[in-house]
Amino acid sequence: MAGKGWFRPMHGFHPHAPAFRHRAAATLLGGAMWFWLLVRAKEDGPVLLGWRHPWDHHGDHHGDEHH
Repeated sequence: MAGKGWFRPMHGFHPHAPAFRHRAAATLLGGAMWFWLLVRAKEDGPVLLGWRHPWDHHGDHHGDEHH
């Protein structure tokens, strides 16, 4: 298919390493993305899996006077 040695870098192509601030920003944004994804999965996962209806009140019953 690609011939032998397809995994070698191209002649004359030497990418520079990313700066620390770019790596730190990528790590921060990646962590924020996973945090947001897991929070949304915790909130909406049971609805998507059919375990709970979206019109249920998330179990926050304040008393019998609120019907």
